[in-house]
Order: sequence, then structure tokens, then C-alpha cells
Amino acid sequence: MSDAPAPVRRPRRGIYLLPNLFTTGALFAGFFAIISAMGGSFGNAVLGVFIAAILDGLDGRVARLTGTQSDFGVQYDSLSDLVSFGLAPSLILYAWSLSKLSAYGPVWGRIGWTAAFLYAACAALRLARFNTQVGVADKRYFQGLASPAAAGFTMIYLWAAQNLGWSGHTLAFVTPFVVGAAALLMVSRFRYFSFKAWPVGDRVPFIALFVVVLVLVALAIDPPRVAFGVILIYVLSGPVLTLWGLAARQRRRRRGRAAP
Repeated sequence: MSDAPAPVRRPRRGIYLLPNLFTTGALFAGFFAIISAMGGSFGNAVLGVFIAAILDGLDGRVARLTGTQSDFGVQYDSLSDLVSFGLAPSLILYAWSLSKLSAYGPVWGRIGWTAAFLYAACAALRLARFNTQVGVADKRYFQGLASPAAAGFTMIYLWAAQNLGWSGHTLAFVTPFVVGAAALLMVSRFRYFSFKAWPVGDRVPFIALFVVVLVLVALAIDPPRVAFGVILIYVLSGPVLTLWGLAARQRRRRRGRAAP
């Protein structure tokens, strides 16, 4: 009998095409959003970020459905997210509103661009933390506001403001607080429900379908305001959910100490 060692199988070179096409599309949409903002076309910029969010939600699902998940895809998706949901929103909001603070003096001008940088930096930190927690975190929840949700919140804020006839100059002193809140929520420890884990099975409660229908009807009536209301509820749900959980644990501890 031969004792020759078994040949070592070398990993196949190359990358999976289909999921990475979706990721490339999301990257392109984020890049397009930045270019549109530089040209003053903020409606197209918001649309670009929204398209990036849709494609970002599809690439992971496509990879799981087709069995084409890879470490390369994870890293490429993270870099795409940094552009589409970190740099793009920060630069769009700077071009639309934050840059207008410079009209009130150099100090205010620095506040404008540092607020934009804070958002981009927090998005990068959020994505880095997410990458280090893959495989160990509870998939039902995100720790901190996910970067696509933060981008959606800031872009819907811009969309709703324009729909109401409010310019970026009018909201120049409001936008830093919106940007700062979104940035800090991304790096917070607040728990946010992850829609990637829903639905769990083949069936969902009837009330869930009813709520979806109500939201769609409301969106058809007044898309910007309803969309802003929906995303604001989700943004606030993190602190509420986390604080509610802490209060429940404290109540259980008190009952445990009071039990004979």
C-alpha cells in the first residue's frame, strides 16, 4: 500500500459574480449620490442613497440563497457601505446645509464640516464593530443604529425638508443636531431590531400584514412626511427598547432579592 500523502487541494481563485454585482451596484449608487450632490441635484442624491440601500439589502440575501457567501464578499460589502452610507450622506448633507454655516463665521464653518466628518467616522466605526461581531452577535438585533438606517434617516430628513419648502440654509442650525444624533446612535450600544432576521418562519402574524398595508396607504398619500415619521419611530426604538430591557431586568432583580 502506498504511503504517499494525499494531494493538497488548493482553493479556487476568483470571486462569486452575482452577489458582488449587487454590491458593485450599491457602490455605484453611492458614488452617483455624491456626484449629484456636488452638482446641486439633491433629489438625485437622495435617490442614489435609497437605491444603494435596496441593493445592499439584496446582495446578502442573494449570497445566502445561492450559497455564494465568501469572506471577500463580506469585506467588499463593508467597503461599499462605507461609501454609500458613510461618505455619501455626510457629503450630501454638507453640500446641502452644513456648508451654509460658514456664512455665520469661520467657527460655524468648522462646526459644519466637523459634523459631516463625525458622521463619516462613526459610520466607519460602526461597520468595523459589526465586522468583528459577525458570528457572535444576536442576529435578531443590531448593536447601534445600522449605517443604512442612519443614512435613510438623514436622507429622508433632507427629502421631507425640501418637500416642505425648507432650504438647507434655513435648517443650517438644525442639521448638525440631526447629523450628530445619527452619528452617535451608530456607535451607541442601543439595540435595534434587525429586519434581516424577519420573518423567522413561513408565516407572519395577521396584524403585521395589516400594519404594512396601512403604512403603504399612508406613504401613497404623503410619502416624505410618512417616511420621516416611520424612520423616526425606528430611530427612537433603539433607546426605548434598550432602556425598557434594563428596567425589566432591574425589576426582576428586585423581585429576586425580595423573594423569601
